[in-house]
Amino acid sequence: MRPSKILKSGCRAEDSRLRTAERLTNLISIYCILSWRIFWMTMLNRTDPQGSPSLVFTDIEIAVLDKLPSSAGVMEFLPRTLSHYLTAPSKLGGYLAHKGDPPPGNTVMWRGLTRLTDLDLGMQIAQEVVGN
Repeated sequence: MRPSKILKSGCRAEDSRLRTAERLTNLISIYCILSWRIFWMTMLNRTDPQGSPSLVFTDIEIAVLDKLPSSAGVMEFLPRTLSHYLTAPSKLGGYLAHKGDPPPGNTVMWRGLTRLTDLDLGMQIAQEVVGN
């Protein structure tokens, strides 16, 4: 999926009902940044899978990914590489991560990052409510 497809299919930029050119310009600007991030993450996973996850994720995002049930108990044995951390949100987006599967693509990365953002916001709200 190219960045233009992320804009059209993932963000559904064409479905926005904004009435002024200024608002539409602002929306598309944000979508372009999001599309670039997804495309960049997908390509970085293919070119430098052994890189540091802090290149791509914030500390909060890494903490959320560490708390996902699929990685609980297994994290001690897995290297904390960029590839590992990019596979986790892809699994949230539907990537099965079988042994012979190619690296995750833009579509599952898009879906997974959408879910990761929801989890991130939920974690931040829980910390405010509980006072952690």
